[in-house]
Amino acid sequence: MAVSLTALAVAWIGTTASQAAGDAAAGRKKAAQSCAACHGIDGLAKLPNAANLAGESVYYLDRQLKAFRSGDRKDENMSVVAKALSDADIADLVAWYSSIEVTVTLPKK
Repeated sequence: MAVSLTALAVAWIGTTASQAAGDAAAGRKKAAQSCAACHGIDGLAKLPNAANLAGESVYYLDRQLKAFRSGDRKDENMSVVAKALSDADIADLVAWYSSIEVTVTLPKK
């Protein structure tokens, strides 16, 4: 069991590392053109039905964008936008949004 979990963890880390190979600066430019109206250039959603993307995991962002592109996941807006994305575009967008640091401040009470 421990060997299986270790193998799974190594596979996941390897996948995450390879997917993080995008160019965050290029991703920022692409996000400004295609994503910022809904998700914000800072990854904080501007519309109530859009997801916050700032600091989201590489794995999650990659999987969701590819699911929208393939049609496995559907959304009126994202399905259209994602169809035009290449693998390199996705890698760059993932690199950008996953690189944004999110901080949390708990209320005093």
